[in-house]
Amino acid sequence: MIIVTLPSFRLLAALCFLTMVIMAAAGVANAADAFAALREHMVRTQIEERGVSDPAVLRAMRVVPRHEFVPNGGGALAYGDHPVSIGYGQTISQPYIVAYMTEQLDLKPGARVLEIGSGSAYQAAVLAEITTSVYTIEIIPELAKHTDETLSRLGYTSVKRRHGDGYYGWPEAAPFDAIIVTAAASHLPPPLIEQLAVGGRMIVPVGGTWWTQNLVLVTKGSEGKIKTRTLIPVRFVPLTGGPRER
Repeated sequence: MIIVTLPSFRLLAALCFLTMVIMAAAGVANAADAFAALREHMVRTQIEERGVSDPAVLRAMRVVPRHEFVPNGGGALAYGDHPVSIGYGQTISQPYIVAYMTEQLDLKPGARVLEIGSGSAYQAAVLAEITTSVYTIEIIPELAKHTDETLSRLGYTSVKRRHGDGYYGWPEAAPFDAIIVTAAASHLPPPLIEQLAVGGRMIVPVGGTWWTQNLVLVTKGSEGKIKTRTLIPVRFVPLTGGPRER
């Protein structure tokens, strides 16, 4: 969940105008069609043009109604090229980052995926459009409740959700073919590495709140050997939980 300054009133007005333009160009007749047009525009201009090409990921980004995961519906603001505040110091990540991180997992149908930091529940819904085995954990109780209610309301009932400390993963459901962490860790959490299946992939932002963070791709080889690769610089809220210093 990347931190940026929230859009100004001028930008919000521009997004609303863009909605009307897209609706007129596409000849849409109702709100559902308008949001579908916004998603199509989001995918083409923010995601495909930046190099994301996995068909399953692109389909998921076109299908999941992002505005349903933003407080008060979000409207056109939900489809802008930026994160959006969801309260409690958290955000729903920029659409491109959601798509990019999901593509890096290289998911196959039926893959077992663990998400650390449910937040708005949007990322979990995107994952659920690709595989039927999704687990998500949220440490903030209000957001954990929001995740449960939102996923149930939108029909993503196959997603297993839990209120708890994601640093320690979900050991009884391990191993996972993929793990995605949506908050910045100061280091690679050992419990998550342990719960990653052989041949699995984990993507996690690593770095502190006030210095450079990078997305890191972690892979586990046939003998449990861990390899890491730094991808792109990012700015996420910090991962909470984990061991406390005495």
